[in-house]
Amino acid sequence: MKTSLKGLIEIASHEGVVNYPYKDTKGIWTVGIGHTKMAGAPDPEANKREYSVKEIFDIFARDMAKFEARVNDAVKVPVTQNEFDALVSFDFNTGGIYKANLTKLLNKGDHIGAAQAFMGWLKPPEITGRRKKEQALFAKGIYSANGKVSLIPADSNGKPLYNRAKPLDVTPYLNPSEPSVQPPVAQPEPIVEELEKVISFTKEDLSKITLLDLYKALKTLNGDD
Repeated sequence: MKTSLKGLIEIASHEGVVNYPYKDTKGIWTVGIGHTKMAGAPDPEANKREYSVKEIFDIFARDMAKFEARVNDAVKVPVTQNEFDALVSFDFNTGGIYKANLTKLLNKGDHIGAAQAFMGWLKPPEITGRRKKEQALFAKGIYSANGKVSLIPADSNGKPLYNRAKPLDVTPYLNPSEPSVQPPVAQPEPIVEELEKVISFTKEDLSKITLLDLYKALKTLNGDD
């Protein structure tokens, strides 16, 4: 399975979109949408610069592919889209999908117990709000972001400037527009229809047209006398 568009927006909303490397609540250098060195290149601490929104979402796409693969591998039972989205959000944040009790319960078919087990991961305490939202998404299909994501700058010391956050429309980055449809090329009317304008016959009589009739009709179409 893959994360839905609403699921991607949900995760981006939880993480925020920070365009300069910063230290998260655990002191780990992070950039973009929760990207750390552990997820692969780039290393935020070694690349302290402003990142474009496109760069951030390119990194996010690579990171998401890894976490989706982890969840698909760890979960052995069928899940709904909202359950999958919640599990990917959980693993994106904790990296605990393989060892979490919620995964063990889910693989036993206990979806209710798995939902309750989301609340077994509450460190640091600041993460409680997110975990409750993931639990609600898993159990009830409630997406809390409502399509809203914030772009947050950070200073050179790695401190996010939340008071300067501004709304960001992420749709163009998560759901690229369909390739533009080229206008249809005008096609000449079928030769039979053109011939019908010049010489009187029905389609059923087409086989009766002589080569001379066809020659005369084509000359007329070309404007020849």
